[in-house]
Amino acid sequence: MSNLVLKVHPQDNVIVALQDLAKGSTVSYDGVAYTLVDDIPAKHKFYQHDMRTGDEVTMYGVLVGKVQYDVAAGSRMSTENLKHAAGAYDFRGVEYQWTAPDASRFAGRTFNGYHRADGRVGTANYWLFIPTVFCENRNLDVIREALHNELGYAVTDKYKSFTRQLVAAMEQGGDIATLDLSPESARKNRVFQNVDGIKFLNHQGGCGGMRQDAAVLSKLLAAYADHPNVGGITVLSLGCQNLQVQDFLTDLKERNADFNKPLYIFEQQHVGQEEDLVKEAIRKTFEGLAQINKLERAPAPLSKLSLGVKCGGSDGFSGISANPAVGYASDLLVALGGQVLLAEFPELCGVEQELVDRSVSEPVARKFMHLMRSYEAIVTRAGSGFHMNPSPGNIKDGLITDAIKSAGAARKGGTSPVVDVLDYTEAATKPGLSLVCTPGNDVEATTGKAASGATLILFTTGLGTPTGNPVCPTIKVATNSKLAQRMPDIIDIDCGPVIDGSLTIQQMGEEILEYCIRAASGEVTPKAVLLNQDDFIPWKRGVSL
Repeated sequence: MSNLVLKVHPQDNVIVALQDLAKGSTVSYDGVAYTLVDDIPAKHKFYQHDMRTGDEVTMYGVLVGKVQYDVAAGSRMSTENLKHAAGAYDFRGVEYQWTAPDASRFAGRTFNGYHRADGRVGTANYWLFIPTVFCENRNLDVIREALHNELGYAVTDKYKSFTRQLVAAMEQGGDIATLDLSPESARKNRVFQNVDGIKFLNHQGGCGGMRQDAAVLSKLLAAYADHPNVGGITVLSLGCQNLQVQDFLTDLKERNADFNKPLYIFEQQHVGQEEDLVKEAIRKTFEGLAQINKLERAPAPLSKLSLGVKCGGSDGFSGISANPAVGYASDLLVALGGQVLLAEFPELCGVEQELVDRSVSEPVARKFMHLMRSYEAIVTRAGSGFHMNPSPGNIKDGLITDAIKSAGAARKGGTSPVVDVLDYTEAATKPGLSLVCTPGNDVEATTGKAASGATLILFTTGLGTPTGNPVCPTIKVATNSKLAQRMPDIIDIDCGPVIDGSLTIQQMGEEILEYCIRAASGEVTPKAVLLNQDDFIPWKRGVSL
């Protein structure tokens, strides 16, 4: 890779600046010299040829926009001179041929996970609190404070542990300069060593709104209860809400007829006093924690991993470094028999034809097309459109149109065949790459990805996004080293070496998969988990990009 500029695909007619380039300077690519008409900041693009009004612009080998007025070669691509455009798509009966990457380095490798009775393997062992309605959120908050503080799961535990060590050292005349503030030190104080956390799904649904919203929420909560990273569940219900406990139980049995995890249900209007509800919920949960604490990690093949791939706070390097590196890791996992889940349908706009052509069957392709078109129709009727997906931060850092953003975002899914397409909350059951219908919104997308069964999420970011998921450890992958150095508290993996040329996409992808194996085994804890970034937002199937 040149250290100044890059052309992503041979068919492209724009070139990406890898460093800030000054107006009037000349840069060369593939033996051709280009004199820049404008300053081109790093991550932005300039036109390779003179462009006329209405000319199509290609990047990543696909249509990403149309020129709004004549521009000269070397001019900077901007929101003024380029508007979103995407190619049409349909089923063409293409027989997709995939060459799997060389995964021999990982042959026979295992991770240490929690084996569930149904054969799935979790990367964590959580206890989950679920409210069927927002009226129970306060009770969850009270219980969270009690259990987190007393059982060793509060985000401030490392500081409490450190303070206790300071007091002990002072009393004993020890050296306070050598005390340990690491997460591992705080973890030693946990009552239940084999329980990785107690998680709470506070939400604003379950009553009011439309009955359809409550029905979708029920399926979502059932999916989380059935998640392989969840060992047991406590459900709090008011009693009179739209989402009845029986609806939740029905959805849970439909999802997994053999569900057998510890499950405790408390209905406030039946119990009576709030104090009695909270005390009994804590008591029974404590018994359940002791039960799931008996489960220990054991080796499992990499085929038991389910990897969700997500991007947020994307920049002009996302589709060049982190996303394709994650895509290579995805292809490696697919070659090893694992699952990969690619979501964010508004951020697949413009690459639909490629995904249709990669589908293993016509029904899979047509389900994808139906969900994409139905989703876009809802957005259009509301007076919006997929073209409005890029945020101001995306645009400022070089993602001028939704099609550019989408073409880069789709690279997280690698190049393997699309084996299945899942509507929101549908479970992934097949090995290989599945598409999951969710919004592009960071938390709504990760919420939906976990509902489909992802046991780890790789989350790429170019600007820095502090978010995670309650039940699915979320690994942050920086597109550039400046971000990794500026926000080390949220970044786990730096893909900057791809930009500076010190690592190839393939080498970076292998490093990413290595990190995933360690995280799945509990050997390393992603920053989002350490910070208790347990974000959970159900999608109401309305207009969300």
